[in-house]
Amino acid sequence: QVKREKPEDLPDLENLAQEKFLEMESKNSDSDLQKNEKYMYFKDQLKEMKKQCNVFLDHDNDSIEEIDEDIAVTRSQMNFICPITQMKMRRPVRNKVCGHSYEEDAILEMIQTQKQKKKNVRCPKMGCSHVDVKGSDLVPDEALKRVIDSQNKQ
Repeated sequence: QVKREKPEDLPDLENLAQEKFLEMESKNSDSDLQKNEKYMYFKDQLKEMKKQCNVFLDHDNDSIEEIDEDIAVTRSQMNFICPITQMKMRRPVRNKVCGHSYEEDAILEMIQTQKQKKKNVRCPKMGCSHVDVKGSDLVPDEALKRVIDSQNKQ
């Protein structure tokens, strides 16, 4: 149609799109949004992020590294499932070497079992190339624990 007609005869696409948008927008009411599951989930996530930001602002001068971890956990909507037990983690620990998290009891048991066999423990997170997980590499993953606890409260 654009090739065949004169430019002055073509409809104003920007105005047509704007009219269509306003027409569609007028059909949606606030009550429709309140019923929309995705909208409500998004709104809850924003509230949670705001809460976490306020926690950051309330601390004097937390280390940047700790704040970065919290933000990374929040942004990624981390999977709370332990790669070993395939259950929701309750006491997550993070591997300082590769950064993956596991249920504390599960990874410690795995390390102990492999130690008795005189074998190294490969990180159980699929695709990870870290092949020598040690108990000394594990630290409590406080950021992930806070996110899991806050999810459990909802």
